[in-house]
Amino acid sequence: MSVSELKERHVAAIETVNSLREQLKQKRRLLLDTDIAGYAREQGRNPVSFGPTDLVCCRILQGHTGKVYSLDWTPEKNKIVSASQDGRLIVWNALTSQKTHAIKLPCAWVMTCAFSPAGQSVACGGLDSVCSIFNLNSPTDKDGNLTVSRMLSGHKGYVSSCQYVPDEDTHLITSSGDKTCVLWDITTGLRTSVFGGEFQSGHTADVLSVSISRSNSRMFVSGSCDSTARLWDTRVASRAVRTFHGHEGDVNTVKFFPDGNRFGTGSDDGTCRLFDVRTGHQLQVFYQQHGDDEIPHVTSIAFSISGRLLFVGYSNGDCYVWDTLLAEVVLNLGSMQNSHEARISCLGLSADGSALCTGSWDTNLKIWAFGGHRKII
Repeated sequence: MSVSELKERHVAAIETVNSLREQLKQKRRLLLDTDIAGYAREQGRNPVSFGPTDLVCCRILQGHTGKVYSLDWTPEKNKIVSASQDGRLIVWNALTSQKTHAIKLPCAWVMTCAFSPAGQSVACGGLDSVCSIFNLNSPTDKDGNLTVSRMLSGHKGYVSSCQYVPDEDTHLITSSGDKTCVLWDITTGLRTSVFGGEFQSGHTADVLSVSISRSNSRMFVSGSCDSTARLWDTRVASRAVRTFHGHEGDVNTVKFFPDGNRFGTGSDDGTCRLFDVRTGHQLQVFYQQHGDDEIPHVTSIAFSISGRLLFVGYSNGDCYVWDTLLAEVVLNLGSMQNSHEARISCLGLSADGSALCTGSWDTNLKIWAFGGHRKII
């Protein structure tokens, strides 16, 4: 067979694949005869009401000298770790706003950070393609810096996200620009499983985010620049359990719903979406019309304890609070007093759901708490 014939067959195959992909999209649209919001309105449900004092900025954490890229809360205690372009991790006491640790990183280009379940260690990763572990109880060196207790090397691209396996200080999952996710054994520093890469069911572009289910820690979801999210079982690394389509841009962030049966995504296309892991169906789209032509990207998301609220950070500095049942914005923290002055790059909810922390390119972190007699939702 000649080279020209091979090229013709290759072009024909690509056309066939694109045609089948379009047919699948149309089939999915036919199946989506309604969504949660439509059903809830038929049942006469009303959106959550929010007053101006129901969620207020009660703390401003100042100390970073560069853009804040990532943050994480301890599962139990009131501590926050943040990662910044200034090349430092800072561990904060969320109640007093005091810094308990300021860790100078071997590589300043950090993109992600995470607390261990016990709150004794922090992990971070970035453009050095390594996930570094710091034990907060270790002695400092002569310059007063914490030394790296473990370096997890193996990715061939930047480390975009990391998360400890719930209730396990010895395992964590990372995502990377090399199109893979990796489950690590921190004790040995070795890779336990690699998800994607040479496997056909893996992502076809950079993986940007991971979220592990708290109800079943063997399951995790990943979001990628290929506009998809994929569900994985850590016992079966060779193939994704399910692939979720719908976004028309990079999937920057993914987060499991509290019950573990659904998960949310946020994308450069300006939408958040809610998917059901059991059926693979899209349940809801969260999108707010904007007057200008430029659509702000979704950078980070978090659910409230019950799942009724969805907190969403945007590239234009807005931070919407969505009612997940009716897909309506009930509050915009970006329009309130003490709001951030730049892109919201990360956000996270405290373990008890009583406070939200947002991080921004304005170098600050802000803690928002439910005020007055407002109950935690």
